[in-house]
Amino acid sequence: MNTRPTNSFYHRRKSSVAHVGTIQIGGDNPIRIQSMNTTNTNDTEACVAQAERIIKAGGELVRLTTQGVREAENMKNIRDGLREKGYDTPLVADVHFNPHVADVAAQYIEKVRINPGNYVDPARTFKHLEYTDEEYAEELNKIDERLMPFIQICKEHHTAVRIGVNHGSLSDRIMSRYGDTPEGIVESCMEFLRIFKREHFDDVVISIKASNTVVMVQSVRLLVQTMDKEDMHYPLHLGVTEAGEGEDGRIKSAVGIGALLTEGIGDTIRVSLSEEPEAEIPVARKLVDSIEECAALRAQAIDSIADDTVCMTLHETDWESLQLKAAMAVGAIFIDQLAHQLVIHNDGFDERQLTELADGILQAARIKFTKTEYISCPGCGRTLYNLQETIAKIKEATRDLVGLKIGIMGCIVNGPGEMADADYGYVGAGPGKISLYKKKVCVEKNIPESEAVERLLAFIKQDQETNNE
Repeated sequence: MNTRPTNSFYHRRKSSVAHVGTIQIGGDNPIRIQSMNTTNTNDTEACVAQAERIIKAGGELVRLTTQGVREAENMKNIRDGLREKGYDTPLVADVHFNPHVADVAAQYIEKVRINPGNYVDPARTFKHLEYTDEEYAEELNKIDERLMPFIQICKEHHTAVRIGVNHGSLSDRIMSRYGDTPEGIVESCMEFLRIFKREHFDDVVISIKASNTVVMVQSVRLLVQTMDKEDMHYPLHLGVTEAGEGEDGRIKSAVGIGALLTEGIGDTIRVSLSEEPEAEIPVARKLVDSIEECAALRAQAIDSIADDTVCMTLHETDWESLQLKAAMAVGAIFIDQLAHQLVIHNDGFDERQLTELADGILQAARIKFTKTEYISCPGCGRTLYNLQETIAKIKEATRDLVGLKIGIMGCIVNGPGEMADADYGYVGAGPGKISLYKKKVCVEKNIPESEAVERLLAFIKQDQETNNE
């Protein structure tokens, strides 16, 4: 288990402690590592088997999507199946759109994640809504009224809660009043958090996630400042949503998560990769185990900036470790635009590899784009197509479109919202159905999955040709 680093470069934020089943999050406890099942939550055997693989890899919490009451009730069977195998790892129900599902799930498992963007507010339509102050206050009263039964159930069953805000699923109400801003993201969280505090419910963990690392880091920093002003110190879960897969997903995660970890922010993390969930755990472990070293490297890099360039020397023999440590050490420097160029030195790797790594870090921090960017989710029980095969096919056909951002999303929870940060999007719309997007605008709806990749590629080609005329 990791312990808290104590050198002068790193001082972990002191948070309160949330009790989640057999583990504690926050305070002096280790930074917890977690992942999420991609199996159908109604398939007990498959869920137990995949959760076991996550746990064996080192996962300390396992999250499962709970689309409806049936899935919420089956969480009990999944829990029992794991307990029969000797595992007491806490399970987390991931709830969107239906607060009653959260009420049911809270009776069976250790933690429930709710999304302020769709817990009471209706699914977003990207429409601008006008409210008087009185009307807006009434909307907040609706949240209060709907949360109270849930809080009482959680108190009765000793169930922890994660208030999980996603940049890609902010409500129309929040977007209309605050815009697509860190302030809006933070207020979406605080509306809920103030109610939990008033009701003296303390087993709460907060997450604010985005696929854009700059938005993610700025929003989490602002949340910490806002909570401090209101005397709140809840533990924080960190993650970059839709980070992608392969080295791009690892670099992007290390830039965003690492920027905050090296500032002492973060009590639990998930590296969201479009791969098998157990593959996320070793990557997350490397990030946590590298905090002290990367905090020192970050301090040195800041001190040595010259001619708008960070030059850093590492001594890694493993390529993945080099990727993660380099991205983690300098992520915040480039997110804050303290420099705009990066040179990496490391014996054992050729100059081309190191230049490509530097370019990848700069792209993940939104400084310079040198290749196509893919905003792809890790998948979950809502994903009704083969995500990994689809990503590979789209990447192979579009990898030469430098600077273009393509979103590949399993479902509608974050899909349309994340299209605001993408040029084109491929979003699961239902069993065997895909919708295609140009930014936030749906251009083709519910087309057969068998045709969807080719239709996306044809649309991109036609649109690019039109733009170049």
